[in-house]
Amino acid sequence: MLAKKQFKAESKRLLDLMINSVYTHQEIFLRELISNASDAIDKIYYIALTDDAVSFNKDDYYIKITVDKENRILTLSDTGIGMTKEELEDNLGVIARSGSLAFKKENESKDGFDIIGQFGVGFYSSFMVAETVTVISKAFGSSDAYKWESKGTDGYTVVPTEKEQTGTDVILKIKENTEEENYDEFLDEYRLRSVIKKYSDFIRYPIKMDVTRRKLKEGSGNEYEDYVEEQIVNSMVPIWKKNKNELTGEDYENFYTEKRYGFDKPVRYIHISAEGAVSYKAILFIPEKIPFDFYTREYEKGLELYANGVLIMNKCAELLPDYFSFVKGMVDSEDLSLNISREMLQHDRQLKLIAKSVRSKIKSELEDLLKNDREKYEEFFKAFGRQLKYGVYSDFGSNKDVLLDLLLFYSSTEKKPATLSEYVGRMAEGQKFIYYAAGESIERIEKLPQAEFVADKGYEILYFTDDVDEFAIKMIGAYKDLEFKSISSGDLGIEAEESKSPDADDNDMFAEMKRILADRVAAVRASKRLKSHPVCLSNEGELTIEMEKILNAMPNNEKIKAQKVLEINVNHDVFKSLQDAFTNDKEKFKLFTDLLYNQALLIEGLPIEDPVEFTNNIWKVLY
Repeated sequence: MLAKKQFKAESKRLLDLMINSVYTHQEIFLRELISNASDAIDKIYYIALTDDAVSFNKDDYYIKITVDKENRILTLSDTGIGMTKEELEDNLGVIARSGSLAFKKENESKDGFDIIGQFGVGFYSSFMVAETVTVISKAFGSSDAYKWESKGTDGYTVVPTEKEQTGTDVILKIKENTEEENYDEFLDEYRLRSVIKKYSDFIRYPIKMDVTRRKLKEGSGNEYEDYVEEQIVNSMVPIWKKNKNELTGEDYENFYTEKRYGFDKPVRYIHISAEGAVSYKAILFIPEKIPFDFYTREYEKGLELYANGVLIMNKCAELLPDYFSFVKGMVDSEDLSLNISREMLQHDRQLKLIAKSVRSKIKSELEDLLKNDREKYEEFFKAFGRQLKYGVYSDFGSNKDVLLDLLLFYSSTEKKPATLSEYVGRMAEGQKFIYYAAGESIERIEKLPQAEFVADKGYEILYFTDDVDEFAIKMIGAYKDLEFKSISSGDLGIEAEESKSPDADDNDMFAEMKRILADRVAAVRASKRLKSHPVCLSNEGELTIEMEKILNAMPNNEKIKAQKVLEINVNHDVFKSLQDAFTNDKEKFKLFTDLLYNQALLIEGLPIEDPVEFTNNIWKVLY
């Protein structure tokens, strides 16, 4: 019986931790074994760089995965550098001692160097799915081969064995299924291929698998037979490591589709190769269409994060600000500091530098799209403009300077979307403010009585139809030292040359209307903005009527009220009827007051407080 060697006490504890808590997903074991195999082949390559006696023909180097379902055996073989008996004991007998890391330190000056392994713990993730792990290895330049074997924390054995080719075989005896776990999935070729494509698609060496295929049996009519075909299941050379001049738009679109970033075609793609304080490569996409779940809690923002071509995170949220959460794509860097499971970053300094650079690149691309392909930008903005506006509003407006010049609002004069810069560039002489009107739709805003006076002055009005618009503008405050002014604001900053000033009797009448309406309005006054309409509502203070509607439509609203002012057109025929009723018929005057107030509510799209009373009042006027 072979003498079993024991792991050191600290290694035993670490192995138990590895099996039970370090890795979030069991499938990670395959990523780790493939990364180790890739490192082993890399080591021969690095030796070949400095030793002319050593040749390196890339076609001779690969990783092979084979499955024996009947005996529950999964084998991963590589044609890499292999390990001596001492290396098997040092690298596999002492957990967290990394042969790759030691090799990395010895060869860090060599060109092309990017060994993946750093911690020497990934191999032990095998014990999450395997009851026994066997490693057969023959070192480069040696005629001897050795077998390392272990069932986990109770120790391991190392004995001589036979192996024809240099390299390493990792043989896993897959666990039996339990009520909680289905280990059969790691003996299923389709599942294995899926995991390889997910995590290791861009390992630089071929990953081969025997794949079962079906064909029509020769001469049998309609009978089929299975056959086995060896396939390379990984892409090897990632698109982001190719030179941009080698790639076409179709290549980027194919990558977008293959990675399932969306079912549309991207509006733009950004290919980044950055060198500096932190080096990284990235391919980013600005989608054409909004994902169905984009404005739901289920939507996850983030870019795929790779370290040396190995997928570390599916959705790295830290790489994108919320206002650019629609961007899809990936980032690959050699400079990331990962934790021992390679699932998370140890600290985020490098990530912050990458995120800052990515944010700048996205903004530049959007600015270029706005400048050079306005039609496409407007289509993009229809889908994602609301998110940019939320970015202006959120975080107390800290991002407004990044986003201001990317915003579009519908123009009353141009009849199409306009930037703030374009609006300011064509402002009328003497105009003091950037005027805007808020409402549910362009059609509703165009019919607002308040818009008539501003438009007649020749002033352009920006239409705010998204619920976030006014909140964002309040956060901006001013653009190029020009304040924003709602057309429903109490003071428009425009002289009303033709308006008739009310006399003392009229002021008494307005006071009586205010008494009738009580706290439903803050004041009743003669309007300086109305022309053809008899009545409208304006507001005092920062909270506008449209903001009131939006806030009160939210769950658990607190019935927030804007300070409404009922404005009466003193040049309208209705005003004469109002004056007459005030003088001669107080009951009719109250009736007119209620009707005018409710009419103003309807114009603003606000609910009438008592629809039945309103209907009865109309009948009283008609009869």
